Amino acid sequence: MHEYRVLDRELIYRGWIYELVAETVEMPGGGTARREFTDHSGAVVAVPVDAQGRVGMIRQYRVPTGEYLWELPAGLRDVEGEDPAVTARRELAEEADLRSDRLHKLGEFYTSPGISNELIHYYLATELSPVAEADLHRRVEEEAHIELVWWELDKALAAVADGQIRNGVCALALNLTRLHLEASK
Repeated sequence: MHEYRVLDRELIYRGWIYELVAETVEMPGGGTARREFTDHSGAVVAVPVDAQGRVGMIRQYRVPTGEYLWELPAGLRDVEGEDPAVTARRELAEEADLRSDRLHKLGEFYTSPGISNELIHYYLATELSPVAEADLHRRVEEEAHIELVWWELDKALAAVADGQIRNGVCALALNLTRLHLEASK
């Protein structure tokens, strides 16, 4: 196997959650190639499943798409050194007002490895309870209008198939959840 050595790295732009970088990489046969990509902090997804087996979906406006999307509680790994499970619990509390006494790691996957190194950690969150009133997170900006709706898992998977759920991260999380629940029977 060829070792793709990075010969040069250039910072093109530094944003809030990612950097746009260009790397010159040694290619097989002795040539080089310059590749631009986003160097991303990474993220987590928490799939809340209640005692009835329903999935807690959130509806949130997304500026890049210009539309409201059905999603799952998720967020950036923006606290340096924080364990992804801790981030998942925090995001679940902030976006869905839920605590989970049991997290199960479903996997970790790159979102779009041709243009980004964003790695998302997926968790199943069960044994749920509401966040205490005094500990509720004050949501602002796009998060201010998040609504939590409980869906049957089969309905959510059908919504992926028929295009109602168009967030790829959410679609993968729902399918990972189905696979895990089926294997646990």
